[in-house]
Amino acid sequence: MRSLLFVPGDSEKKLEKAIGAGADVVIVDLEDSVAPQNKTLARDIAARFITGHRHQTRSAIYVRINDLSTDLPDEDLAALVPVKPDGIMLPKSNSGQDVQQLSAKLRVHEAESGLPDGALKILPIITETAAGVLAAATYAKASARLVGVTWGAEDLSAAIGARTARDENGRYTDVFRFARTMTILAAGAAEVAAIDTVFPHFRDMAGFAAECAEAERDGFTGKMAIHPAQVPVINAAFTPSTEAVKHSLAIVEAFEAAGNPGVVGIGGKMYDRPHLKLAERLLARARAAGISA
Repeated sequence: MRSLLFVPGDSEKKLEKAIGAGADVVIVDLEDSVAPQNKTLARDIAARFITGHRHQTRSAIYVRINDLSTDLPDEDLAALVPVKPDGIMLPKSNSGQDVQQLSAKLRVHEAESGLPDGALKILPIITETAAGVLAAATYAKASARLVGVTWGAEDLSAAIGARTARDENGRYTDVFRFARTMTILAAGAAEVAAIDTVFPHFRDMAGFAAECAEAERDGFTGKMAIHPAQVPVINAAFTPSTEAVKHSLAIVEAFEAAGNPGVVGIGGKMYDRPHLKLAERLLARARAAGISA
């Protein structure tokens, strides 16, 4: 999952545009981008859209349901699980226990819809509440459905009373950089994908590209988008380069040829086991993006 494109569930026009944007994942949103009075309409439109278009796109389709503190998730799941989305995005997740709760709900809806147990994956947003940030470590082994974790700044701003998440230079302030850091660490502990949050200024493509590059450098493997124009930038930033793939393959092959020792030398430079693990991870990302050495 490199690029994950949000699209409002109550907009047929935007849904149509999203499926051709080239995103790895299209996130059909039933939460923040849908007004309270349009929730039922959004479920109906989203269900018809997924039924009619899931075989016309290479993108996986996820649904962002409403958060578990409301009375809406059960209605969301009842309407959308039968049309077989690939996964569910869980907003305002407070801990791994919320993932377990959603998993239990999905098990029931999957059974009622004739789907295999575990068919739908879960991608939680883990930093939209203060409790969620502090519980980042609880996602490890929370559920076999967990495919990644991601974070968000806007809801956290409201939750803690911060007037803004960024400083005058456009950089995240300390508390939000902490939330970002905890997301990377939570993903590492759970051995799932780390997905960076959205960049709201969709016309600032230079700033967006810079933020993508920084996220990839720090360990994120993908990023969420709010506009189709952001998708190619994300895909480029999170697709390993040919040079990186060749270098990683050389490290893996050197360890194999030497009988998997603790350290090997390549071109006058020493590489140890952490280098091997990093190379293996990069090659896995390359394969997922359809790139071979």
